[in-house]
Amino acid sequence: MLKQRTLIHALLAATLVVGLLGFSSFARWYKTWMDEWGPGWHATAWPFLRDGFPPGRAWRNGDLTVYVRPKFGFCANCETGVVDDSEVDQVTDVDLLDEKFTPVQDGHRIRITDLFGRARLYNVATKDGTRTAEAIAVNYKCDLIVALVVGKLDDPAVARQAHEFIESNTVQVWLNQLLDGR
Repeated sequence: MLKQRTLIHALLAATLVVGLLGFSSFARWYKTWMDEWGPGWHATAWPFLRDGFPPGRAWRNGDLTVYVRPKFGFCANCETGVVDDSEVDQVTDVDLLDEKFTPVQDGHRIRITDLFGRARLYNVATKDGTRTAEAIAVNYKCDLIVALVVGKLDDPAVARQAHEFIESNTVQVWLNQLLDGR
């Protein structure tokens, strides 16, 4: 027959093993949850249907979502790029968010890294109600890089955060790989 001391040690060892297994399971779940919902930018699936251009990439940070993709050979004027609001309306993917998008104000010239183009704010209808979206189009030689930012863009700090992300290594390394050799 086992001594009481041996039984207590076995029970403590079993409790320790169960506790470590439980903690390990929680740590795995927490890491997965943080990767998807924690603070910072997280990649999400490209939500739009395929068309004549390669699919882009999408990232989310809380209520702010950024969609970016290249449109190869789509720039109407390789020298000047996108210079007026009607071009922004036509070349950006704002119609993929809402076919009945409405401009909020006139667009403005924008610089993303060393590329120049134009940006414009729109109201778009989403499943969460009417949201503000910024459409950005910059040219690289005869190719366009278009980006959509959806979120509370009436706050300048939020808009700046989105622009800084578009200029970050996460986005720029991916774009440079696509544009390499073009």
